[in-house]
Amino acid sequence: MDTLQTLNLVQILADRLLARGWQMATAESCTGGLIAAACTELAGSSAWFDRGFVTYSNQAKTDQLGVDAALIAAHGAVSEAVARAMAEGALRQARVQLAVAVTGIAGPSGGSPDKPVGTVWLAWAVAGMPTRAVCALFEGDRAHIRAQTCDAALNGLIQAL
Repeated sequence: MDTLQTLNLVQILADRLLARGWQMATAESCTGGLIAAACTELAGSSAWFDRGFVTYSNQAKTDQLGVDAALIAAHGAVSEAVARAMAEGALRQARVQLAVAVTGIAGPSGGSPDKPVGTVWLAWAVAGMPTRAVCALFEGDRAHIRAQTCDAALNGLIQAL
């Protein structure tokens, strides 16, 4: 992870959230809390960062975010439908104005021909707006895939504002 780049993204995000008086939440699977950690690295983040959900297991996605188990069974945890449901669940559960969700395969194992290692679905939910989701295919080892996911999530949050 390019720490300076990540911190710059967090500062931009913080400034935009503070300007609107908004708060945000994260729903993370493959990053295991890296996005929340990057956000809370910035002093004063409690003014705009509400909480992070680390929902690594399918059961956690259901229990903490309200993702329908049938949706996970039908599409798989690494899917557009689940990423959207995670982001919307975080928005709803935290009662914030902005949320991001990530679910993917960081490797080195777990990939398949349809969903190779590095496949990550990201989704951004903004109160009162349609949820946006994108699929990315990141390269590198586990640490690089997770770092790229974190930065992509932060960039998407900034774009959402």
